[in-house]
Amino acid sequence: MSQAQKTIKVLVIGGGDDAQAALLDSLGRDVDVWYATDLEDAGAKLIGTEYDFVITSSELFSSERTDFADAIAEASDRDGVGVYDLTGKLIWASAGFLKLTEDAREFTRAQCIESAARTRSRETVRDFSWTSSQDTEFELKVTPILDMDRRETRYVALMRDVTRARAKERQYEAIHRAGRELVRMDTEQVSQLATHERLALLEEKIIKYLHDLMQFDKFSIHLLDKKTNKLEPVLLSGMPQTLQQLDLYASPDGNGIAGYVAHTGKSYNCPDVSRDERYFRALEDACSSLTVPLRLNDEVIGILNVENSRLNAFTSEQCRMAELLGRDIATALHILDLMVTERYTTTGQLGSSVMAEVTAPLNDILTDVESLIEDYLGHDDLRHRLNKITTNVVAIRESIKHTTSPKRGLTGHRPTGVKRSDPIISGKKILVVDDEPMIRETVRDVLLSYGCDVTIAEDGDKAVDQIRAAEFDLVLSDIKMPCRNGYEVFAAAKDANPDTPVILMTGFGYDPNHSIVRARREGLTAVLFKPFKVDQLLGEIRAALHATKG
Repeated sequence: MSQAQKTIKVLVIGGGDDAQAALLDSLGRDVDVWYATDLEDAGAKLIGTEYDFVITSSELFSSERTDFADAIAEASDRDGVGVYDLTGKLIWASAGFLKLTEDAREFTRAQCIESAARTRSRETVRDFSWTSSQDTEFELKVTPILDMDRRETRYVALMRDVTRARAKERQYEAIHRAGRELVRMDTEQVSQLATHERLALLEEKIIKYLHDLMQFDKFSIHLLDKKTNKLEPVLLSGMPQTLQQLDLYASPDGNGIAGYVAHTGKSYNCPDVSRDERYFRALEDACSSLTVPLRLNDEVIGILNVENSRLNAFTSEQCRMAELLGRDIATALHILDLMVTERYTTTGQLGSSVMAEVTAPLNDILTDVESLIEDYLGHDDLRHRLNKITTNVVAIRESIKHTTSPKRGLTGHRPTGVKRSDPIISGKKILVVDDEPMIRETVRDVLLSYGCDVTIAEDGDKAVDQIRAAEFDLVLSDIKMPCRNGYEVFAAAKDANPDTPVILMTGFGYDPNHSIVRARREGLTAVLFKPFKVDQLLGEIRAALHATKG
């Protein structure tokens, strides 16, 4: 035998048959053979001794005895398997079982003795849970070994450390509870809050759950704009504000990990950002990142990106948990948008219903009045009164249409051409941006009556062009417009002059791109929720200009 070779140690259980003898012969002379008469004898010889092979006959592990083999096969390195006789004597133990603490082995022994006392109950397998004084959690399975007459002769005890598994179960349950809280938050808890207040509260809850449940402190949430395919940042926690200016689109190439995840719908665990070509640096000290899709059913509506200053900081289990919580975040954001959209569109439906109900009667009145006017030619006084009725009916119809419109703007008194004096407002150069002509022109007329220099724009692109071409003392912009949204107008104004106050307007809090929350972090002056009164408009403008002056 060469120096590199070693003696093979073999344990043979039971009597040798021809197959066993043939196997031993094939191993050659360098074999150290040990014999055990039965399982009990084998258990004694296995304790403290390592063997290269264990050989036994199939009859020894008959159907009545396979539980012993199954228990050993089921056990991992962290588990312990012990075999006890009916008196509670340990006759065989795996290496893992011998590593258990004394109190763990004593608990196991006690359950085997109790199982022996319950032989008439015909319980084939008994399960137990036990927690040690060190808070280690175990699951114990006690299985009887039967002889050929189906009498219990020994017990196999499988002791398994389930501390990590139970911790994961509790974490999953906590994530499910958090998800339920996120989803029902808008419908049950904060139905009376304005939309931006709801979104701010939802943001607080998301930050809390990601921190408490996942230990995520540096993350961002981006939502996908279906029209532009752009990923809009709506929530930043521990991330630089420069991320707001990074243009990312749902595309597999050239748009970082975020674009790849949004396009493919696949999570992306980046263990080392310095070695990943897809990674766009967000944090200077970032070493690893985790990006998961926000799914609404089967549709990706955004992404959750998490950064960490440690290499390989995220496990596959964390990725799975983040995916689960991401689904609930997506659902909560969707419910918020649905509630706002429903309120926004329902008002329009209400207006249509009211107009449908009153149009016919009002038209009948107008027809009757016109007929009377023709019948009373020469009766100027009566004709004048009838014409006044016609004017009032038309005014009623327009008033109903205006009041129930979902895009109504100003209420209260309207400008009459009377010049007013206000030292804070007069002479100020103001940009008014709104795609609704009535709102845009009405606001312009109000401000002109106070001596303002007013410029108007009907969409986001024209507003940005105006901002780049001239300086303004204040920008007043709607949120939902063609070309560019309110946040983009806000960002352009702040880029041109960080001190320029910006006021955003929105109908019933409708904010599909979450412009309000994003802009508030960067110095948004105020928000006007349509319909608003002229006094509210003037009050916010005065406050903004006064603060700038101060």
